[in-house]
Amino acid sequence: MSIRFQKQILPNGLTVIAEENPSAHTSAVGFFVRAGARDEEARFMGVSHFLEHMMFKGTARRSADDVNREFDEIGANYNAFTSQEMTAYYAQVLPEYLPRAVDLLGDMLRPALRQGDFDMEKNVILEEISMYDDRPGDRLQDVLLETYFGSHPLGFRVLGFKETVSALTSDQMRAYFEHRYSPDNIVVSLAGRLPFDETVRQIEKLTAHWQPTGAVRQYARPDPQAVTRTMKQPNVNRHYTAMICPGPSAQDDMRYPARILADVLGDSDGSRLYWALVDPGLADSADLSFVPQDQTGNFFAFASCDPERSEQVEEILLSTLESSIATLDDQEIQRAKNKIATLATLQGESTLGRMHSMGAKWLYQGQYVTLEEELSRIMAVTKDQVQQVAGSPAFSPRAIVRLGPEEASPSQN
Repeated sequence: MSIRFQKQILPNGLTVIAEENPSAHTSAVGFFVRAGARDEEARFMGVSHFLEHMMFKGTARRSADDVNREFDEIGANYNAFTSQEMTAYYAQVLPEYLPRAVDLLGDMLRPALRQGDFDMEKNVILEEISMYDDRPGDRLQDVLLETYFGSHPLGFRVLGFKETVSALTSDQMRAYFEHRYSPDNIVVSLAGRLPFDETVRQIEKLTAHWQPTGAVRQYARPDPQAVTRTMKQPNVNRHYTAMICPGPSAQDDMRYPARILADVLGDSDGSRLYWALVDPGLADSADLSFVPQDQTGNFFAFASCDPERSEQVEEILLSTLESSIATLDDQEIQRAKNKIATLATLQGESTLGRMHSMGAKWLYQGQYVTLEEELSRIMAVTKDQVQQVAGSPAFSPRAIVRLGPEEASPSQN
């Protein structure tokens, strides 16, 4: 039997999609919620991530210990994550344990949100924020987004600030949960060896009491700021430079050439930036990445180096990005396409990878794309498209944020 895609929308609006693969040796399931940092109010920043933690603290039927013990009993590879765009909960198991994994995840998505658990986990989140702030690269990225997007929710921190998390109450979290975790705002994605109709019946029974709220995402148009900012910090001994500029959205077909452009110019090994900065020893790292998002997208560039080389490295970084567009050749574009196609294939051979890919794509595009179609779109990209996606002028408008030690040389403006 061949791989087959199936879809069912339940009466309460919950969407269930699946890629049945009878030859697979595992099954994977994920609940994808359109609830991330960009869906929060500024005063509640961090609530989506905090809520993700609370999902593992127990339900009306299970304690926190029960949740972890039962996942372990079925040998699940399980986890969750929160981003700007979504919160996802997932598990990969042997096919015979898929019903238990579905029951566990579905039950978790209606958490008890006990006050004692809330108070205890708040301390964990605050410690996580402190640890995050101590990592220069992570702090730099947060400040970069805030600088570029200003007060727009796309600039919100996923973890939030200590002030917003400290002030958050369990009632405020519950109100956010009850609105955003609406069944018509959730996609259940399945992949691997599974009985689709039977699993849908189980999910429908499990979620029958979930009431839709009509939660929608607000798409206020961002106003990117083309600014430069320099920060200095006494406990930093390297210099870090980060840049952000517009790119295609997750719905735009130009996301394929954008991904190839990022690989050619900024992959961690063998790219233009690698040969210009890392190979000659001018920088510890230098890369360009492309991040497609819901109705928007961005290119990110990053480099770290000795403070005394900061101006030289930034100049080479920007000049390489700007000047390379006109000199791209078919051979390096083909190499990038081959590399990206290989990575997509490796992910597609995993039920966990397919489940993640389908769930995210459905949230963004509301459509199913087979692995073969994805590979075809990658390989069909032309040099003209890759050159076009950089924009004119290339990689602009852009914001640049630098972070270095107190003794670093004065910033260039």
